[in-house]
Amino acid sequence: MLTISHEDIIKSGGFNIPLAIDVTQRALLAYAAERILYPDKVSQIFDESTQNRINCLPATLFDDKVCGMKWVAVFPTNPTLHGLPNLNASILLSEIETGYPIAIMDATLCSDLRTAAICAVAAKYLAIENAETIGYIGSGEQARMNFLAMMSVRPTIKTCKVASRTSASEKRFIEQMRAFYPQVNFVACNSDYEKAATDSDIIVTAISAQLPILQAAWIKQGAFYCHVAGWEDAYDVPLSMDKIVCDSWNSAKHRTQTISRLYKMGRLTDDDIYADLPDIVAGMKGREHENEKIYFNSVGLSYVDVALGYQLYQQVKEQGLGYKMDFHQQSVFEIDPSKVVL
Repeated sequence: MLTISHEDIIKSGGFNIPLAIDVTQRALLAYAAERILYPDKVSQIFDESTQNRINCLPATLFDDKVCGMKWVAVFPTNPTLHGLPNLNASILLSEIETGYPIAIMDATLCSDLRTAAICAVAAKYLAIENAETIGYIGSGEQARMNFLAMMSVRPTIKTCKVASRTSASEKRFIEQMRAFYPQVNFVACNSDYEKAATDSDIIVTAISAQLPILQAAWIKQGAFYCHVAGWEDAYDVPLSMDKIVCDSWNSAKHRTQTISRLYKMGRLTDDDIYADLPDIVAGMKGREHENEKIYFNSVGLSYVDVALGYQLYQQVKEQGLGYKMDFHQQSVFEIDPSKVVL
């Protein structure tokens, strides 16, 4: 079994946006073809008001003969209270012929890549052609990773507007992203969320606050809205859209996201959901005209995490990186009795 660090993943070339998008698309197609086992996640929420929680997300990829689990801690209070990222994650991988583990790995980068890649795939199929303006509400790591992924699938973007709680955060976003895409016109909105959303072809909310910040009146016809976190838009946002697409509606309906809350209130039903993303990627459904306003809700798919984790594990292994640890394969009673405490 390999123990794989964040540094091992970086050294192996794992910070690869196009690869993450490709793995994500292939995983979505495999799910559509019923080649993936995707149980419900187990979520332990320690504080309902902050949504500080740890999630256990399992999945099995039959074609790769691998089963995995992502253990992810999501603590929205971390940035303000502790100066730490709001997310950290690990992945455990096992092969499914004998059930033995093959890797345990730091999955923080993997999780960030997956979240961004899911949104990018959705934008690839659902945003208008030749989208030129993208607006961000939130400017942290998720927003930055999201922008890199969006540019990979929508290179026509000319303007990026960003609004955050502080001007320093907006400035940091712009400085870092301009290094990758100097040709893009970056606009700091000075915490004006309406300015970031208005007239944007693509809108992304990537914030840790549980507040209805985005308003329906700010969203123009033809816009694609990517909802990344929990409750960051007013209830009239999804209710005013022409189509609602989820990565997995069955998973989302029982959570605390905006559309989940509407479902529990009886204001949104199964029939109001246009499609799940695997059906979009498989070509079964999609955008039908340029003026449609489309809402995409990302809740997180463990099978994409496992698929991406397995890809990164293979790269690390091929390059001789990671720490090899022998996994005990004998009965515990086949040991020296002197080592037993009775």
